[in-house]
Amino acid sequence: MKRRLFHAFIGIPLWLTAWLLPAGLAVALAIGEPIEFETQAQRHQYETLVRELRCTVCQSETIHESNAELAADMRRRVHDMTLAGHDADSIIGFMVQRYGDYVRYRPPLQANTALLWASPFLLMLVGVGVWWRVICGRKRMVQRPEFTERERETLQRLRSGE
Repeated sequence: MKRRLFHAFIGIPLWLTAWLLPAGLAVALAIGEPIEFETQAQRHQYETLVRELRCTVCQSETIHESNAELAADMRRRVHDMTLAGHDADSIIGFMVQRYGDYVRYRPPLQANTALLWASPFLLMLVGVGVWWRVICGRKRMVQRPEFTERERETLQRLRSGE
């Protein structure tokens, strides 16, 4: 009896895995990248571009990392344009024209992206300013107060119990 239960529990996951495995492989192959190139330079250009272009659906992944349908379409477009002989700048230009500057992981320095490029330096300046204020505040707290002659006399009287 125990043996039947054991085989029943083991058999179900194995059967389920065997049934779902081909479906998972089919999805993985449908999303997979094209692998045929005429030259090594084309392969290098493709690999570089798919790591520099952002998936506009996922927003935090490159089209190389994304499994979204749009990312697969963008990878196919980059592959087709690479095989057609387009250079990297023209492919990026096409993608920017179609999807906007957001498709680039490294946007160009323009008036609308100046704050984006300057923000690390601004945050660093703010951090240094806060650090400086904290250090100066600590120095002020550590210094002993200077008493006037009258305050010293009053303090002396309080200590002696008068």
